[in-house]
Formats: sequence, structure tokens, C-alpha cells
Amino acid sequence: MHPGINQTTADLSTIKQLVLAGTQPYKAAFDQLKTACDTGFNYQPYAHVLRGPYGNPNIGGNELLQSANMAYNYALIWYITNNKKYAQKAIAILDKWSATLWHFDYNDAKLLAAWTGHILCNAAEILRYTPSGWQPPQVSRFSAMLTTVYYPLMRFYFPQANGNWDGAIIHSIAAIAIFTDNRPMFNNAVDHYLHGAVNGSVFKYIYPSGQCQETARDQAHVQLGLGEFAGAAQVAYTQGVDLFLAGNNRLALGYEYTAGFLLGNDPHAYGIKSERAKTLRDDYEYVYRHYAYKGVPIPFTKQAADSVRPKSWRSTLTSVRAAFQQKQVKEVSLQGSAIGSFAGASDIIGNSIKGNVIPVNVGDNVQLAINTAAKNGSGILLKHGIHILPESLQIPSNITISGEGLGTILWLKASSADRDVLLNATPGLQNVIIQNLVVECSNKTDRGTDPNNSRSLRGGYNRGGIIFRGNTLGQMQNIILRNVTVQNATYNGVYISGADSVTIERCDFTENGGSVVPGPRLQHNLLLTHCRQVKVVSSRLDTSPFGAGISLEECSGVTIHDNEVARNAYYGLVLAETNDVTITNNLFEANDRSGVMLQYLMNGCNRIIVTGNRMQYNNGYGIEAYAATQTKVAGNRYEGNGNNPVQEKISAEKNIVME
Repeated sequence: MHPGINQTTADLSTIKQLVLAGTQPYKAAFDQLKTACDTGFNYQPYAHVLRGPYGNPNIGGNELLQSANMAYNYALIWYITNNKKYAQKAIAILDKWSATLWHFDYNDAKLLAAWTGHILCNAAEILRYTPSGWQPPQVSRFSAMLTTVYYPLMRFYFPQANGNWDGAIIHSIAAIAIFTDNRPMFNNAVDHYLHGAVNGSVFKYIYPSGQCQETARDQAHVQLGLGEFAGAAQVAYTQGVDLFLAGNNRLALGYEYTAGFLLGNDPHAYGIKSERAKTLRDDYEYVYRHYAYKGVPIPFTKQAADSVRPKSWRSTLTSVRAAFQQKQVKEVSLQGSAIGSFAGASDIIGNSIKGNVIPVNVGDNVQLAINTAAKNGSGILLKHGIHILPESLQIPSNITISGEGLGTILWLKASSADRDVLLNATPGLQNVIIQNLVVECSNKTDRGTDPNNSRSLRGGYNRGGIIFRGNTLGQMQNIILRNVTVQNATYNGVYISGADSVTIERCDFTENGGSVVPGPRLQHNLLLTHCRQVKVVSSRLDTSPFGAGISLEECSGVTIHDNEVARNAYYGLVLAETNDVTITNNLFEANDRSGVMLQYLMNGCNRIIVTGNRMQYNNGYGIEAYAATQTKVAGNRYEGNGNNPVQEKISAEKNIVME
């Protein structure tokens, strides 16, 4: 549909009518935009545009971004006024850059292309499909720039970066696809929006609570990322694809969480919400108006839009849709997921230690305190602070280890020759409770201003979290992990083997399982092997960069319910040669393969019940199973898994997965 990037012909016509009728706030926005454009604009196109991290170096980057914005501004004023001098100014910008630009380079090359591509395309789309005077040879040369300079740079995306990158790339690829009439390219952008790996999709960027991948970084980048995903959704909506609706209005959830925080609300977060760059950006108007039309109340987003509207000239104009002039009568409530909420270490000790307690201050010998407590039947309370361990903690039987919440951190110092933070002291480990503390497995405890840079995805170190191994079935017994956060292990976050009666309750295992030896897809957030009578409940098992959220091998008698299992690079939950498992009321979301996989190796899995789960936007199936017997799969809710209408694959075939 043309014009068809930010707006259709009907939408553009509605903008024009509102401005000419003097309707506010559109008339004021137009007047301010026109005044700014009438002051003159000088620019120099570059053959090689170079932009390094945070704009250093920056050769031609600012000129390109300013040129793109001015071309779009001029094109809008041309459409509204029918004054061809504005069309000529816009055409001149597009012609000079398309005749000059050869190449992008340096760290932010993809990002700069992504920032400018969709803006240029919006200007070009208006000029091409109105009597602007833009000639076919000029249009062809501009198209060549898009397809030979812009698209090759962006086509592989860059999900390893913070998620605002892929949000912007999706935005521009969708726009380029429309301008060049390339439906497969457009479909690819839509698919990446929904299913991109690592940080690539909207579900990787916005968590089920509304928290964003960059919330702990700074709020300028969060708003940038949200704005780019919203821009991509706006472009898709013009072509009849509703990405705003995906995941029960996930985009609205991200906007409400962020706008609420910027306006003084204090929502729950995993990690520490950054107080940096809390100035409201110009990224709210269209989102507010879209969801208002759809009947989804987003009061914080509306308040943010109201506050920045006086300086949001173009975004106020381009928020107009012809359909938005009508009111929807049906209101739909916006709700985040309650599954797996408030998991991990908190600031409240929810389970007090019975009997005597040995307090352990930062700097005390933690191993000595544990050994003493185990001998006399006491527990230990690790006080607030970073407890630096020179070597792995050896955990004996009959011990309760508690912390004071997120502020109690166990960290194996980077220079230690040991790999794992906690190990069992003997193969016959029994009666152990660990609760309300953080096991930090990174090679540093200061996450810096960009926590993404210290994620286990980056590697450069090898650390495991809690590793308890028995040598025979049932040799270890009665192990409880409660409100424990384990993060950033390149080996397994938690690995328990040969234990009876294991409880994982309200834990947060995140970013565990890297590409270190023995390799990707073998380390996970939680790995249980040869265990019996297991409960994994009300926990969060997310964002393993190379592994699964939960992996069960040769286990039996397992209950998995009320967990968030999301954004893992392998399966959400993978079972192999495992029997008698009940999987209920979990959220399996945005895992790079299927949400749940029942693997066949020798005998397959038996007596597996999978009911009442929400499985959405996983890249494979909601559930995938091979040669599993006496299995019940019923009452699960599916949305957007893979690109196949079939959401389940339950096969009797004895198929061994080869990759």
C-alpha cells in the first residue's frame, strides 16, 4: 500500500484536514515545524559516514541524521501546503545523499543506518506518491542506495548488542521493504520483531512485567528502544499487520512501566533500575493514541505524551490516523504476567532460621562460619554486602544459609583457580537450605553503566554457580533453594545430580549457560540429572545465552509450575529420558527453540502432563515431543510460536535431535 510507511493516503489527508481546520494540537505542531524549517538548512553529504561508540568519531553521522529529519519535515510540509518549494528541498536532500553515500563504518554503523533509514523512506514515500516532481531516475537512484548501501549493512541484524539496535534495524528494514515493494523483506522484519534471538525481538526487549532489557542501563536508551519497536509496529500497522497487539499488548506494557518510572512510580525490577537519563523523550504520542483507539488505557504513557507534546512537532502530526478520529467503545485492561513475579533474593527474609544463628559480616571467613554452624546445628546469616570468596564454598550437610536479600552477594573472586561458587563438601549431602541471597558468577561485581557488557554472553571467564553432585541415586537428600538469585554463570547456574527431594522455590536463575567447554546447549540456568521428587515452583529461569531455562535428564517425580521460562537461547524446558513430570501454569516465552521439548534418546520420556501453560512467541513449537508415552498435553494457550500455524508437534517417531 502506497504511501504506506508511517501513514496511508487517508492518514496523510486527515493530518492535512486537521491542520487546515486549525485543530489543536496539530495546527500548533505544524506552525512550529514550519517555522523551524523556514530558518534554512545547510548540509554536506559524505561518501563514507563514520560513527564510533557514543559518537566518537563522528564524520558525516550528524549530517546524515539531520538531513534525514529535514527531508521528512519538508515532505510533510509539502503535503500539507502544496507548496513545491518544500518538495524541492526534500528531493534535493535525497538526491544528494543517494548520489554520494557509499559506505558506513565504525562501531555504530548499523545503528546510524537504522536510525536514518526509516526517516529517509518516509520522506521518499510521500514524494514518490504525490505530484512532487521527483523523477523516476532519481527515485531509482535513491532505491539503489537503500538496497545496496543500507540493506546489506542491516540485513543480518545485530541482536548481540542492546536491544535498541535491533528495534531500530527492524524499523528501517520494514520501511525499506515497503518503499522497494519487497514483501519477503517485510515479512523478515516482522518475524524478527516477534522471534529475533538474544536481544532481537520485542519479547527479548520487554519482559512480561514491562521491565525492559536496558532498564538497568539508563532511561534514554530504554526510551530509544521502545520508540524504535513502536516505530516498527506503526509501519507494520499501516500495512495491516498489528504488532501492537502481540503478547497481550506487550509494547504498551513496556511503555507504561517506563513512563511510570520516569514520572515517579517505583515498579519492581530485576536488577537495579538506572536513575540515569530520566528526561522524557519524544517517543509517546503515537503509542498513546494507538492504544487509546484500541481501548487500552495507558495513563502513564498519556501523561508522558501530554508533557512532551509542546516540543513534539513532527511526532504530533504523524500520530494521526484517519481511524483514530473514531472512538472505540470496548476497553481492554492492560496486565503484566504474574507468573514467576518477585522471584529471587528480596530485601525481606521470608523464612527465618530456626535455632541458633551465626551472623557473618563482610570480611569474615564464610567457610569457617559454615563449618562451625554445621557442627553445632546452627544456621548462618550472611550480612548485607559482597562476600568475596578466595575458593569455592564447600557446603556440608545439616546447614541453613540465609542472606539479607539482594544486598547479600557471594562472589568467587576473579583470580581464584576454582570454577564454581558453591560445591557439596561430600557426595552424601543432606538437609541443606540456602535462601535469600545472590550468587554472582561474573568475573566482576560492578556491572557498570551498561550491564550488557558484563553478561555471560560476552564470556572471557568460566564460572559455575551452585554445583551439587552425588554419585548414586538418592545419595544426596533434602536440598532447598528458596529466594536465591544465581546469575551470569558461563557454566550451569545450578546443577544438581543424584538427589532425592529437591525444592527450587521463588528463585531467579538468569543469564547462566555460556559457550564455554563443553560447549553451547550443554550448560543451562538449571540442570537436574538423576534426581527424584523435585519441585520447581514460582521461579524465573530466563535468558540463558546458549542453554535452556530448565534441563532435566534421567529424572522422575518432578513438578514444574508457576514459573517464567523465557528468552533462553535453547529450549525453555527440555526433558530427556525423564518420567512422571507435571508441567502446569508456566509461561514459556520467546525461547529460541520450542517452549517445551520432550527428547528421545533411548527410551524417551514417560507419563508427562503438560496442561494450563501459556506458550508464546517461541521460535519452534509451543511443545515438541518425540516418542513420549502416556503423555497428556491439554489446555495450553498458544500464540505466535514459530511461523507455522501448528503450535504442537507430538510425534511417535523415535527421532534423536541432531543439532
